[in-house]
Amino acid sequence: MGLITGLLTLPIAPVRGVVWVAEKLNDAAERELHDPRVLRTQLAVLNQELEAGDITIEEFEREEDRLLDRLHAVRAGRVPNDRR
Repeated sequence: MGLITGLLTLPIAPVRGVVWVAEKLNDAAERELHDPRVLRTQLAVLNQELEAGDITIEEFEREEDRLLDRLHAVRAGRVPNDRR
């Protein structure tokens, strides 16, 4: 990047920084969303909530199905489109 280009693009430097940070946060969220350890932990917490009576069996089954679908998709090497 030349001196002139650097001076002309200086006003948008903060925007580029914000975009870079947003991309890094998105990457980290995607990794965590599809991490089998995180999914298994969520299943364990879900089971504890059911045992404690915090959720109904219908809520448990619905969420368990969603988490198991994601876990199976990760293990099969495909990323589910789960944005609920």
